[in-house]
Amino acid sequence: MFGFGYALVPIYNVLCKNLGINGKPSETAYATIPAAIDTSRTITVQFLSTVNAALPWDFHAQTKQLKMYPGEMHRIAYYAKNRSDHTMCVQAIPSVTPGLAAKYLKKTECFCFTQQTLASNQTMDMPILFHIDPDLPKNISTVTISYTLFDVTGYRLKTKHTPGRISA
Repeated sequence: MFGFGYALVPIYNVLCKNLGINGKPSETAYATIPAAIDTSRTITVQFLSTVNAALPWDFHAQTKQLKMYPGEMHRIAYYAKNRSDHTMCVQAIPSVTPGLAAKYLKKTECFCFTQQTLASNQTMDMPILFHIDPDLPKNISTVTISYTLFDVTGYRLKTKHTPGRISA
């Protein structure tokens, strides 16, 4: 039973990744701009934030919601402040709802690609440059992008690079 339960985790991850149903957006930075903008419909994009309970940081989206056309590039920023008395390093973990929309979210720039380090009481505007692919299913009219900050002080992120794309 233990072996069966242990084997389910990678199987679940592969299925969710291939079907695009887990709400995890791609960890790839896209260097290209979409070919076309679909002006026949608008998508409401909501931006949420969460801070791990033990993390003494302020963290919120400066734009709570926007309406956009699929394929249209947008830049928004999240505000962060380290309220502790020492330098800290954090990693943002993204999530997208509905889960199917995650594979249509294309980020060119995002603070979640790298760890963010702030000194005591330092503040930072952390940008996201993104578009939603025009192939987003027509029945999806609202997409929620959420980030949770975790303390990774003392840990080092391993990165891998693919030609033409940057991933973390």
